[in-house]
This record gives sequence, C-alpha cells and structure tokens, in this order.
Amino acid sequence: MLVGVPKEIKPQENRVGLIPAGVRQLVQQGHGVLVEQNAGAGSGIPDAEFIAAGAEIVSTAEEVWARSEMIWKVKEPIAPEYTRMREGQILYTYLHLAPDRPQTDALLSAGVVGIAYETVQDPDGSLPLLTPMSEVAGRLSVQAGARCLERVCGGRGVLLGGVPGVAPGNVVVIGGGIVGLNAVRMAMGMGADVTVLDINLHRLRWFDNAFQGRVKTLYSSTHNLEQALGTADLVIGAVLVAGARAPHLVTREHLALMQPGAAIVDVAVDQGGCVETTHATTHADPIYLVDGIVHYAVANMPGAVARTSTFALNNATMRQGVAIANKGWRAAIADDPTLRPGVNVADGKVTYEAVAAAHNLPYVPLA
Repeated sequence: MLVGVPKEIKPQENRVGLIPAGVRQLVQQGHGVLVEQNAGAGSGIPDAEFIAAGAEIVSTAEEVWARSEMIWKVKEPIAPEYTRMREGQILYTYLHLAPDRPQTDALLSAGVVGIAYETVQDPDGSLPLLTPMSEVAGRLSVQAGARCLERVCGGRGVLLGGVPGVAPGNVVVIGGGIVGLNAVRMAMGMGADVTVLDINLHRLRWFDNAFQGRVKTLYSSTHNLEQALGTADLVIGAVLVAGARAPHLVTREHLALMQPGAAIVDVAVDQGGCVETTHATTHADPIYLVDGIVHYAVANMPGAVARTSTFALNNATMRQGVAIANKGWRAAIADDPTLRPGVNVADGKVTYEAVAAAHNLPYVPLA
C-alpha cells in the first residue's frame, strides 16, 4: 500500500503523522511512503531522516493526497483539504466529527474511509490512540492555566503553588479520566490545592487511594460543581464522551459564581467543549474573557509541544496503522475488534452511532 504523510495545515499545528521509525517499519513490510516536504520540520524531524528511513519526499500536499491509498495524519482535514480526498481512500487520523458537521459532510461526499484515533476502543473501554494526547493535554492544561491566572492575561494574579505564608491556588478538575489524572498530577506538583469531580465513584476512590487523600474528591452533581466553582482559581474541563459531543456542564450562569479573574481551560473543546462559553482558539490567540473569566480553549493543545506529542502519538498508532496497510481496512477490523469502532465513516455512510446522532444522520453499522 502507498501511505501518504501530508504536512499539517491547521494553524500552529507542528506535529506530523509518522516519524522515521514508523516509515522504516512500513517500508520493511513492503509498503511505499510519501512524505510532504518539511512535514516533520515543526517536530524537529528533517526530510533527510525520512529519506534515510525509506520515504519518498514530494513537494506538494496535492501530490501526497493524489497518489496515496492511505493518508496518515494527526489532525482532522480542514477546508482546503476537502477537495483532495477521494473515494475509497483511507484517512487515519483524529477526526472529532461529532461537533463538526462541515467535515462530516465532506468525508461522506468524498467517500473516504475515516478511521478516527479517538474512537478506537479497547475491551475495557479505554481509548489507546487518544490516551497519549490526553496525557499531554492534561499536563499542558495546568501550565496554560497558570499563565492565564497572571494579571497580564486578565487573571486573578494567583500563583498556583503559593509561597510560604500565602495560600496556594485552588484547581478544580472536572472529569477524572486520562486528561483529569494528568492535570491533577501537574497541579499537585506545582503545589496547588486540587479538587477532582467525577460521576464514577470507583474512579474517585482510586484518586483518593492513589494520592493518599491529598486530592479532594467530589461526586459531580450540579450542587457540588457549583460549590467548587465558587472557590476555584483555575477550572480544567476534562470531560469526554467517546466520539460524541461533550456535555455543557459549566453554563454561562455558572460564571457568575466564580471569582473575577479566575480561569477556565476547556480541554474538551475539540469535542465541542464542556463549558458553554468556550469556543475553539489557536496557539497564536489562545485566550479571551467572558464575564470577567479567562477562557483558554486551544483545540490542538498538544501541538504546542510537537516533538513530544509526535513521538508519543506514533508509539500508539503504529500497530493498528501497520495492520491497516498490511491487510486493508476491512480485514484489519475483522482481526482486531479494538479497531472496528474507529471507523466513523465508510462508503458515504456514517458508521459511528454517536456521530450520526450528533448530526441527525442515518447510522449504518459496519457489515
């Protein structure tokens, strides 16, 4: 199979779909790999390393898309890429279709097979191809939030770790999954006072045990959330419903409960956001204020640390990606049940139920 790696064109997206080690693995198994010129530059990977691994460097994205049977990316295609897709082409990347009707329509119209990293699911419910970027985003969320609290950004002027004689900041993490766990670890490492909310009592018990009671745990009811928001300096939105639009747990009315200059980092923004007042921003212009509350809502947070993120993502995506190239997508999902829910669209139909529900489109299960 001929696999193509175009340069990411989403604003300030510096990750790349494949690293040279992945190229080498594909080439060793008889596949060809096309890499767009300078695709790895933002991750510190020069073209020469791809060439040494066996890739062919091509000068334009158009050529990569036109020649490749499988496109291996990081982020969902955006408008300039819609016309480059073609029927039967495999698109292996993050898609986040539930909050994105234009992209969904474009994929259906083109007839591509869209395999979304974020919905590949292990039998225990975990999301192995989403996990590494959730780890990165969770850790980055606290770094970004600490910056948002500085007065120059409109924040309260609170140092999360405090200093001797001055109390630390209060960090409230909504959601105890992978993003939430990594946000908690980072916030605690900075010396903050940390509270995590979740609806899963088993998960809250895990947090209590793992952190030896040093993290406050609250069941995520409306009452408890409102109480926590009232004292929060920094709120991390870490809610995920796999493949579906995130629920708005924090409404605009809730902002009035918060302290002026408090900050919100909504990591769930790429799935529509768990805060009603968030909308996607970019690394170039990441923050804005609503009712005196600082909002940070960059939809591709891990792109800020592109090298770490690229290598972490490739560690996760290689096994299934190579299987798709070796067997074709239908045989690959037949042999690996974890890959099957990754197929969000195929043959012009929506094959992932949560995406169909989000857009009121027919759901057609894979045969």
